[in-house]
Amino acid sequence: MNFVVEFYETEAGACPVREFLDELKVSDPDDFAAVVAGLAKLRNRQYHREPLSKAIGNGLFELRHLGKLNTRVLWFFGKGRRIIAVHGIRNKG
Repeated sequence: MNFVVEFYETEAGACPVREFLDELKVSDPDDFAAVVAGLAKLRNRQYHREPLSKAIGNGLFELRHLGKLNTRVLWFFGKGRRIIAVHGIRNKG
């Protein structure tokens, strides 16, 4: 069962996840590669659970990557086997 991963865009055309990934690519290329690989894995249903992904409530999930900083991409399921990534964050844990 394959899913399509899409990035949320605001009405003004901003794309928070793409902007987050662009900044991450410059600041930490290794974590960038791991997060992009994780987003690609989400196309396969077997990765919709821990350790790669975790439900955080109200239909929202997080893609998880532990590196120098903990990196998260928040996402939810859309109709028609779609995954919509809405926001990316990093913290020291």
